[in-house]
Amino acid sequence: MAIKNYRRLATTFALSAFTLSAHGAGFQVSEHSASGLGRAYAGEAAMTDNASTMARNPATMITRDTSQLSGAIHIVSPDINVKDETNNQQASNIAPTEAVPGTYYVTPINEKLSAGIGLYTVYGVGTDYPDDFAAGDISGDTKLVSVNLNPAVAYRLDENLTVGAGLNVVYAIAELNRHFGKGAVISTSKPSDILISMEGKTFGWGVNLGALYEVDADNRFGASYRSGVQLKFKDGDFTDNSGNVLSSKSTVNADLKVTLPAIFEFSGFHQLNPSWAVHYSAMWTEWSEFTELKATGSACASTGGVCFEKQEEYSDVVRWSLGTTHTLNDEWTLRAGLALDEQAGKSTLSIPDTDRFWYSAGATYQYSPDISFDAGLTLVSSKDGTFTETSKVAGTSKYSAKGKAYIVAAQVNYSF
Repeated sequence: MAIKNYRRLATTFALSAFTLSAHGAGFQVSEHSASGLGRAYAGEAAMTDNASTMARNPATMITRDTSQLSGAIHIVSPDINVKDETNNQQASNIAPTEAVPGTYYVTPINEKLSAGIGLYTVYGVGTDYPDDFAAGDISGDTKLVSVNLNPAVAYRLDENLTVGAGLNVVYAIAELNRHFGKGAVISTSKPSDILISMEGKTFGWGVNLGALYEVDADNRFGASYRSGVQLKFKDGDFTDNSGNVLSSKSTVNADLKVTLPAIFEFSGFHQLNPSWAVHYSAMWTEWSEFTELKATGSACASTGGVCFEKQEEYSDVVRWSLGTTHTLNDEWTLRAGLALDEQAGKSTLSIPDTDRFWYSAGATYQYSPDISFDAGLTLVSSKDGTFTETSKVAGTSKYSAKGKAYIVAAQVNYSF
């Protein structure tokens, strides 16, 4: 095994760490609130249901008359299966069930100024291929846990227009293991033996901006922008058990950079009558900025300090969503929504990316003037697809992928 193989292995780590449990194009995560989930996040930048809307547009905080605390929990249960058609090997349920929490607090300062803070998961994934998978060097298992701390403010410029701004501080921990797989036939190892492992943690930061234009009490538009973020996993622990990547079997430091693209969203909300409202969103993601993965380390002196470098095939995409809200009575509000996530990048084992369709429903129960409960349910259906990928140990193989995911969420909102 050579340095070239390590480049492929580490590339798989970076890609795997941001996919599958996200269920958006590329490695996006949308699961911020149960109320939003119930409408497939349609109109999210213009919604004013509760404090959680600050995650998508900080300007919406201005609509809160009293302080509010919202807490949500999502259970994401994927069913994603990948088959190695060349080696006739099946990898079932490669993404385990995960819990995705979120907490938000918003308070009005005066008639023109509101402030808030959100703590929620931006990226979170656990992928697990069989340990004896033939292409063990580009599959294996990966885990990423991240938390985003988002303080923000909103300021009303006039009776119609409000602007908002926030800071995003992201903390991420990543871990991976790769296996010998089919390459074990040329060594004394078993296919399930760990070939390489890597661990890393990092902080990153960015900003989010928003605007809310209220035409009147029944019609409003929202726009939001989330800046790109550079995640730099510095001095991560890279372990080579083959003895071929490094001069000997050892653990060394390696730095990895991952670009998280910028996002712009435009939304509208229209109350058609006292019972029915419609809302919609177009969310553009600058995936074209995700052009390469590159890791460096002094241990890779023979290649000028570059441990791996790979060009990526991604392009800008739009997520389209449409939803409706029905006010049944003073206690119950019902929601439904549809969404399309366009495929962002070329499919690989680590990201078998494809178009995804969301089918959502949800409800709110107003328990008292100060307490409400939200629930949401979504089916995410992915188009079946095939692709080829080259493994150093298994050669070029043809893969087929199909999958879906079930997402359920509950939320409580307390005003005081």
